Amino acid sequence: MIYCVEDERNIRELLVYTLGTTGFEAKGLSDGKELKKALKEELPELILLDIMLPGEDGYSLLEELKKEPCTSEIPVIMVTAKEAEYDKVRGLEGGADDYITKPFGMMEFLARVKAVLRRSKKHASKKEYCFKGLTVNVERHQVFDRDRAVELTLKEFDLLRYLMENKGIVLSRDEILEKIWGYECAGETRTVDVHIRTLRQKLGDSGFLIETVRGVGYRIGDS
Repeated sequence: MIYCVEDERNIRELLVYTLGTTGFEAKGLSDGKELKKALKEELPELILLDIMLPGEDGYSLLEELKKEPCTSEIPVIMVTAKEAEYDKVRGLEGGADDYITKPFGMMEFLARVKAVLRRSKKHASKKEYCFKGLTVNVERHQVFDRDRAVELTLKEFDLLRYLMENKGIVLSRDEILEKIWGYECAGETRTVDVHIRTLRQKLGDSGFLIETVRGVGYRIGDS
């Protein structure tokens, strides 16, 4: 998912359309409020951020994104009509991964997007996963259901992390069993079901995020 934060409707729709026709999933957002609301629902792979926005400008939003643990690693491309060197330096020093000045060609735009995504995937070993109020911090081995800390066993934590790493993908019981327990045996898949049930209970309000896909397995998030 790529978020396009742009207040000019024609430009926003053009960017979303161009990304969509080349295989990317993209969502257009008109200002910082819409961006913050979307981030609570799903974290994107990339944010295209205009500077001149109603309310908070792009620089302020960039600063907030880089301060928050859940969003600090999301790559950001500043897309703006401001072409002064000072503005570019300010954006790049603020943590932006690239800076595109309007007007620009769609081929150059797509090339820049792909280049930033390639660079970000080289650092793909994420330290934290966030989805709809559920946070898994791999480095600290912590889980939060919104602001509530959740105590999990090692296997429960590994199971939840595996689901979060593969958000939107249905994982079969056999896949989970092999990945988390290290063996493959159809008769033992009940082990997975028991751990999923316990995990849902411990996660409280976030337990519903673990979906059962009948006859296949489990997933977190839509495909």
